Order: sequence, then structure tokens, then C-alpha cells
Amino acid sequence: MRQPVVVILGHVDSGKTSLADALRGTGVQAREVGGITQEIGASFFPMETLRQICGPLLDKAGGELQIPGLLMIDTPGHAVFSNLRLRGGSAADIAILVIDALKGLENQTLESIDILKQRKVPYLIAMNKIDMIKGWKKGSEGPLLQIFKEQPPEWNDELEERLYNIVGGLSRLGFQSDSYYRVKDFRQQVSIIPVSARTHAGIPEMLAMLIGLAQQFLKGRLESADSKDKAARGIILELQEEVGIGETANVILTEGTLNVGDSIGLVRRDGAFKSKVKALFMPKPLDEMRDPRDKFTPVNSVFAAAGVKLVSPDLAGVVPGTSVVSFKTEQQFRSLKAEMEKELTSIVVKTDNMGVIVKAGSIGGLEALLRMLEERGVPVRQADIGDISKNDIVDAQVVGDHDPYLGAILGFDSKVLPEAKEYVGASPIFVSGIIYEVIDNYVNWAAAKRDADEKTALSNLTRPAKLKVIPGMFFRRNDPAVFGVDVVTGRLRPKVKLMSAEGMDLGIVEQVQDQGKALSEARQGDKVAISVDGPTLGRQVRENDIIYTMPRSHEAKLLRTKLSASLTVEEHAVLDEIIRIKSAVDPLFGF
Repeated sequence: MRQPVVVILGHVDSGKTSLADALRGTGVQAREVGGITQEIGASFFPMETLRQICGPLLDKAGGELQIPGLLMIDTPGHAVFSNLRLRGGSAADIAILVIDALKGLENQTLESIDILKQRKVPYLIAMNKIDMIKGWKKGSEGPLLQIFKEQPPEWNDELEERLYNIVGGLSRLGFQSDSYYRVKDFRQQVSIIPVSARTHAGIPEMLAMLIGLAQQFLKGRLESADSKDKAARGIILELQEEVGIGETANVILTEGTLNVGDSIGLVRRDGAFKSKVKALFMPKPLDEMRDPRDKFTPVNSVFAAAGVKLVSPDLAGVVPGTSVVSFKTEQQFRSLKAEMEKELTSIVVKTDNMGVIVKAGSIGGLEALLRMLEERGVPVRQADIGDISKNDIVDAQVVGDHDPYLGAILGFDSKVLPEAKEYVGASPIFVSGIIYEVIDNYVNWAAAKRDADEKTALSNLTRPAKLKVIPGMFFRRNDPAVFGVDVVTGRLRPKVKLMSAEGMDLGIVEQVQDQGKALSEARQGDKVAISVDGPTLGRQVRENDIIYTMPRSHEAKLLRTKLSASLTVEEHAVLDEIIRIKSAVDPLFGF
């Protein structure tokens, strides 16, 4: 059996990186962007190490231990998990879903469960930060159940309450779950292991549970991939420049055997091409592949599953997230070429639609960004791998001319190319090494811009208002007519036109006053005096008449459509009355 590939997923700040650190005994988190893992690493845990950590707990794992260890991938969630794509499924065999004990199921927890479900990846739950539950007794060590006995009753009560909040949340999603020591059927129930990344409590139990599940339920999958004669297949996680070696590719080998000298297929943005394996390096056990503290070990062959550093003369421009596949004949490469290129074409978007421009540094990043934009209802015009170019900015300008809220560029792990820097400012660009920041910054910008634009537009438009002429409040008959009105609905401002209930133009409001003081606006319920240039009181305007503001046709259309959200329910009703009155003369009024 080969070692299973294990991924760690979870909400931001749930402690997934700290948990991986606790497992590896390395300090990755201090060096990560924003304290959140944004690149991928892989560590091999040999069975000897796992035996040392888990001790007698492994006796319950189910029969003789056959897996050689665990290959642990530390991932920030969707972006890199998406990179682990494997022909409709996932290169990951099993997952640890980290949930903050104090917060329970959060947005990205639900998204992680959704993607695990889509890719059919089994998982267990690490209920982290149990040491943060009130009453935790410091210095507790040993088996988890023994630690529970050492804690005060109120701590145990709160642990149970928080655990069942998670159980209830998972139940609503259609999953049965329970604490690992109460699970009766591991095929039907998700195991929850209370852990503390800080104190390492529960980590031996979690690893023992992981090994047991892999050994019992993934046996067929782990055996079938271990044919030594099988072509090698892996996934490019990222490209790195190494001192004394040059350009290298960090690869997760998922199938077969890869040898120095093998012919391999790789994928650049312009398609699949042939290359050769010049050298292979393996990280030392328990050393984090992406940021090692020790030298790599050169090897001649690597068997799946493994994290390996590959050296080839043609790595420049290779797209992270694409496959690397070995082949022996030209015919084999031709049949592989279309399949490998489809990985890119299935994700890349190129349309003439109005939408944002999206760039990312890897397939997984692009896929995750597109998925999150789709969930937010944001349309995409173009989406591609690579840095932001002058053409991207020009495209965003074209979109901005038609829809100013979509004329933007979103980049995850993507930078602005030097040739494009002089054009920066022509269109808003949102780039970050943290994926949710890219989305949030764009959405917040678009909302703020729309709000500001609506306020500006509304200040220049004639808003719908319904007025009633107050009896006994005629102060001047004409030139201008001055009389009292009750604002029944809406808002009344100076310089707007009024009309009668029959649609007749009554003239323009010159001034709005209350007790001799000029007002910039009168609102619903106000009783004010207005001066209107045009009508004669007693003729065009009589006591108790209902009169309306008179927006122009295009203003009515804007208020009915784009600015609809800015009107109250009552204002909408008045706008409908105005359109109905005006439509008697102009059937297309407001449309």
C-alpha cells in the first residue's frame, strides 16, 4: 500500500496551520502571509514516527499496519485543494477538517464540506482550541480521555455543549457525526476529535483515527495506485528557484514511479509539451517541503504517493495546478496531450460579456476565485493564469465604459507587469496573496461606488412625491403662486416640476418654506408653503387638490430600474401613479 495523501482544510483562523505545525514540529505560521497559509507544503510522516506519537492507540487501528506512513499537505483551503484535481475526483485520499471549538461551523467550514462532498473525499473533524474553553486546567498531558477526567466538571459540560453544536450543524447538512469514542459505524458517521494545537492534546488520537480509517476504508484505492510499472502522474504545486539548482517544481506524485531521465509531459499556458526529468529531490521525513530547514536528498526514483522536487530544463512558464505525466512513446504523448490541455481550457474564461477580469497564479487559485465570484453573483468577462497585463487593463476600461461597477481587475497571487504599470489607475485593480481579501475588497468597493453614484444621481433627479393642497392656505394667487401643501408621500425639493392629477404641467417649484425659513427638502408628513411659477390659484390649483412631482420619462425609468432600491415602498406606489397618469398621453413614459 502507498501512503495516503492527507489534506487539512478549515475556516480562516480555525487553527489549521497551527495544527499542521504541531504535527510537523516546525514554525511555518510565523512566515505566512497575514498569518494564514497561502502556499502549499507537504511532509511525509513515516510509520516509525507515527508509532512513536500514537503509541498503543495504533493497536486499535485495525489489523497489521500496512501503510508506510502519511503524506500531509498543509493547505489554505479551496485554492490549493482545487489544485489537487485528478480526473473528476481528488488527489487527496482523506481530509482533516479543522473547526474552532469556540465558533463552531463557519462560512468556510461549510464551503470546505461542500468541496469535500463534490470530490468524494472522506474526512474527520479536528475540534481545535479545546484549551480555550473556560476552566481548562493547564499542564494536562497524556491520553485524551485521561485529560478530560482531569478537567473540572464545568469544562466538560461546555465541551459537550460545543461538540453537540457541531453535531447539530452537521446533521442539518445531512451528515451524522459524534465524538470519536462514541462512533459506532465509521462508514456512516463523521468522527470528531477534540484537540489543542497549542498543547498537542488529542493529536495522537487524531493521527491514530486517520491511520485506522485509511487502512480500513481506503485499502483498494491505496493498493491500486502502487503499480511500479504504471506511468507516473503528479500535480505541479508551485515553481521555485533553488540556490545551486535553478528552477524546480514542487510536485505531489499521486500514481506510479517517476525516474530521473523519464520523458514527461508538462503544461504551459500555450499548451502541453515534452520534457525530461533532469533530477529529483526528496524532502527528509518531517521536513516541510516548501520551506525546508535542511538540504534535499537527491534520488533516482520516487514512488507514489510522495512530495518531490523535480528539475527539468523546460520549467519556465509551467502552470501550477497542472499535471506532470511520464510517457514512453510519441503515440502515448499525443493521446495525453489533449487530456492535459483540457485541465486549462476547462477553467480559463474568455467572453465578450460585461464582467470583471480575473487573473491568478495557479489553476487552483483561479478555480477558487471563479467559484467565489459565482456564489456572489459577480459576472466574469475573462479569467486566466498569469500576471496582469496592459491588455487586461484596456479590457477592464471597455467594461467600465458600459458598467462602472464591473470594470475592475481581480488578481490572486498575481502581480501587475512592468509594461502595465503606467496604465494603473485607469481601472481599479484588487490584488492580494489572501484569496478572500481579493473578493471582499472588490465587493466593498463596488457597493461603496454604487451607493455614492446613487446618491449623486438621486440628488439630480426628480423624486416621486404626492402633495395635497391645504384649504385656506392660499397666500399669493400667481407670479408666483404661493400656497400650503401637505407632503403625503415622498420628498419635495425646490426646482422640480409639478403636475396635476390629470397630468397637466403646473410649473416649477421655486422655493419650499416652513415658517418663513427656506428648506432644501420637505419630507412625508411635513406641511410647508411653496412658491410655484406657472399656475393661478383657484384655476389650475384648487383647495384639497392632489398634485404630484413630474419626473421626466428617462428619470422615471431610472427610478423604476437602476435606482429602484433607493425608493421606499410608498414612493414606488406614487411613481406607479405618476407613470399611469403620464401614460395616458405618452404610452412609453418611464420605459
